[in-house]
Amino acid sequence: MKNDAVKTAASRKNILFITADQWRGECLSTLGHKVQTPNLDKLASQGVLFPQHYANAVPCAPSRASLHTGMYLQNHRAGTNGTPLDARHTNWALELRQQGYDPVLFGYTDTANDPRQFDADDPILRSYEGPLPGIKPAVMMGTYPDAWADWLTTKGYEIPTPNFNLYTTRTAGLEYEAGGTEPLPLAIPAEHHDTWFMVDQVIDYVDANLDTDPFCVHLSLLRPHPPWVAPAPYNTLYSPDTLTDFNRAESAAVEAEQHPFLSHFLNRPYYGAPDDEKKQTRLKSAYFGLMSEVDANLGRLFEHLKDQGLWDNTLIVFTSDHGEQMGDHWLLGKLGYFNESYHIPLIIYDPSAAADASRGQVISGFTENIDIMPTLLEWAGAEIPQQCDGRSLLPGIRHGTFPANWRTEAHWEYDFRDILNGTAMEAELGLTPHQCTLNVIRDNDYKYVHFTHLPPLFFDLKQDPAELHNLAGDPSYLPKVLEYAQKMLSWRMNHDEQTLTHLTLTEDGVVSRKAERY
Repeated sequence: MKNDAVKTAASRKNILFITADQWRGECLSTLGHKVQTPNLDKLASQGVLFPQHYANAVPCAPSRASLHTGMYLQNHRAGTNGTPLDARHTNWALELRQQGYDPVLFGYTDTANDPRQFDADDPILRSYEGPLPGIKPAVMMGTYPDAWADWLTTKGYEIPTPNFNLYTTRTAGLEYEAGGTEPLPLAIPAEHHDTWFMVDQVIDYVDANLDTDPFCVHLSLLRPHPPWVAPAPYNTLYSPDTLTDFNRAESAAVEAEQHPFLSHFLNRPYYGAPDDEKKQTRLKSAYFGLMSEVDANLGRLFEHLKDQGLWDNTLIVFTSDHGEQMGDHWLLGKLGYFNESYHIPLIIYDPSAAADASRGQVISGFTENIDIMPTLLEWAGAEIPQQCDGRSLLPGIRHGTFPANWRTEAHWEYDFRDILNGTAMEAELGLTPHQCTLNVIRDNDYKYVHFTHLPPLFFDLKQDPAELHNLAGDPSYLPKVLEYAQKMLSWRMNHDEQTLTHLTLTEDGVVSRKAERY
């Protein structure tokens, strides 16, 4: 019976779409980084690695809105954690469902659903961590790890209140910054940690569906998102003593001189990095350790797919929703305009014979999270909706290079309005809620940051890759500032929402002529 199931599995076109939350783009050992990721390195050696891949927004919800709809923030407008995603927009799950797939979710999509689609007392309107329309939750995990906690209960664990403390409770001992020799590990062992649990749930699902339709799994892992407490042995892999290489000015006060926006956030709770360097390096150590833990568990999943005869017909996409400052520029979290918050990994393994010639290649063109939905759809043979601002990456994957008209810059946006608590920030910066926005355009040479109602920034990346010196007011750079401001305006105009713009009504009915956006 099992052999018959494996034979059936071998004829399917499966999709495994993986996101690891808050993973910086350079943190792969195949790129020379100290974080060891042997399983992702191996995936890259059999697929294609895109080292200049960027998120289009931060934090989680707006970034994932772009990832799942293929739209820039300026068009989907779900700009903050909690801003509803307009129900009129489609997404990759809805489109693949029309192709006969049954997209299932392990984790979360951080979708604040459109309140116009639900009764006012519907529980889905009490959290921005709802599921993406079109995707079927198999195991929902978010801020509160209810599914993981229930599983731990079956293992005999006593669950704390709130169960969020499962992420933070460490073993007894002296923490590193208090004189300990290493970061304390999480009390939960690695084989019972949330990452192990989630990967096991996917393995069980795959096994239960070997003789059914092709699977379409979105595995959305929390790690290496905080809390940054790694289980043993991952807490000891990266000594904090070796992690003092921060990219930042000599002090937070000097860093704050760069711009009023930066000054504000450096002094805002939960955004400024700890003054204690030992604590900051301990957090970085755990951050890196959690990455290696994710890699080890993905290795388990990849080997299982091979054992079940699924490797040669499963598209695998690995990426993140955004990066993490981790002390660089004296910041924590994901915010603002620095590369650390937006540069993320992307590896795509296409099992098709058409991709054989490009296996193991590193393609350095600029790619963005808005490209993921078009890629998934084209690979599955589905039409790409007109709403998508991104373009399919299959030409790069199958030919080793992008078309001549591929983008030459990366773009991202940050909507930092705070509906609940933002009045003090708005007063300090002299902004209205609608003015709490910034846009970035960057290529290999320069980076321009435009604020709605604050001064711009301009960086010469060849001379200042650390982005420490704002040249927007330097007379010798004014022609370049103007050039990149015009590029940004043209980009925004080219990507204004265009869902129906390819249609016209005539006496013969509706006429359609789609145009690709470059």
